[in-house]
Amino acid sequence: MSKKLLAAVLATAMISSLAVVNAGAEEAKNIPELTTEPLTITLWDIATEDPTKAIQEDAVARFMADYPNITVNQVHQQNDNYKQQLIVAMAAQEAPDMYIHWGGGPMAEYYKSGFVNDITDLYNTYDHPDFIDAAVAQSTYDGKILAIPFGGLSGCDIFYNKTIFEEVGVEVPETITQLEEVCDKLLEAGYVPFSLANGSKWTGSMYYMYLVARHSGNAEFDAAYEQTGSFTSDAFIYAGEKIQDWVKKGYFNDGFNSLITDNGEDRALMYNNPCAMMLHGSWQARSFNTDNPEWYTENIGVFRFPEDEEAKAAGVPQNVEIGTAIGNGFSFNCWKEDGSVDEDKLNACYVLATQYYNDDIYNERQLNENSTTPSIKGYETAITDPVMVTITDVFFNASNVQLWYDQYLPASVTEVHKNCMTELFGLEKTPQEIGEEHDAAMQAALAE
Repeated sequence: MSKKLLAAVLATAMISSLAVVNAGAEEAKNIPELTTEPLTITLWDIATEDPTKAIQEDAVARFMADYPNITVNQVHQQNDNYKQQLIVAMAAQEAPDMYIHWGGGPMAEYYKSGFVNDITDLYNTYDHPDFIDAAVAQSTYDGKILAIPFGGLSGCDIFYNKTIFEEVGVEVPETITQLEEVCDKLLEAGYVPFSLANGSKWTGSMYYMYLVARHSGNAEFDAAYEQTGSFTSDAFIYAGEKIQDWVKKGYFNDGFNSLITDNGEDRALMYNNPCAMMLHGSWQARSFNTDNPEWYTENIGVFRFPEDEEAKAAGVPQNVEIGTAIGNGFSFNCWKEDGSVDEDKLNACYVLATQYYNDDIYNERQLNENSTTPSIKGYETAITDPVMVTITDVFFNASNVQLWYDQYLPASVTEVHKNCMTELFGLEKTPQEIGEEHDAAMQAALAE
């Protein structure tokens, strides 16, 4: 069978599967009746590149076609600066009516600061997708639903070059000790074990988060976050020391602290074959596939971050995974000048988020073009990409999903955390000093 014919057969099979998943979608929907008066919505997102940009713009265009009296001003922001720009807009009382975030601590801050509508009643009254429980939980704070998930599941795993592994004669590691043995053999064969673009700072954080999670589950991070514990506890020191040991051994590419992941500079090192692995978010599957589908299919595999065998023997759970169950969430900031809720605008935002960003068209494009699994029950059965099948299986088998630190921590602590990742990987400060900086920032945030 030719590749084109095979692709057509797979596409047909996927669409048929989705038709079953979404049976009954054509039934009359129970949604708020929207105003017929002119209305303008300002929407902020981080969709700066296709196919994500095109998929999200299409959702907005379809909404405006159905509601021609409503104009949506869609503003695309760069990911790295987005959170800070949102905070600046809130401080100036110029926050958008509808904006994306990653849930966690920042979402709670936005709500407590008065920039999020409580949509619990809307959610319980009107139609919405059948989101997985983890997605609803990540969109909830203090018993209130504050966001509508969209975008899909984003897990964090290790992409690896199957061809290089076969050439060197190494197997996928299941423990951290085995991972280090693989890295040593790759170095001996002339390869750099890991590709890293830590100029973005949050990319290095993925290693830190996983090493903490494998050494202590969620316990030590949760205690440090609440400051009933500390970022200088055993798991954080272990993670920092392990990272600095790996840097000294040459497990990462030269100049990693000056490379930017948004420019694909870490991915490029995988194509050029100096690097054999890359710990990253599942969206990289889409990027690999978009850049070079044949190379991706022939060379790229994926495995979950290996286990800490000593911690496991001590009873520490090893199936905490890093990522997000919502991809992103939309929160709404719809208020009148007198401080009351702008019901017309809120209803319109709710319909846009639930019925256009989460409808069949949007989700099929997410699967087909973005290699992303919607956080809606049933869609995981439609995945055909073996890499994404593995990532989704890992995610669904997790005992808990730890949201990225740079999204979960309060905004002020996030900036400290990201800067600390530069200092940690750059061997500028010790793990103890890094932990003390985190504690000081967290104490200040809690005091505020």
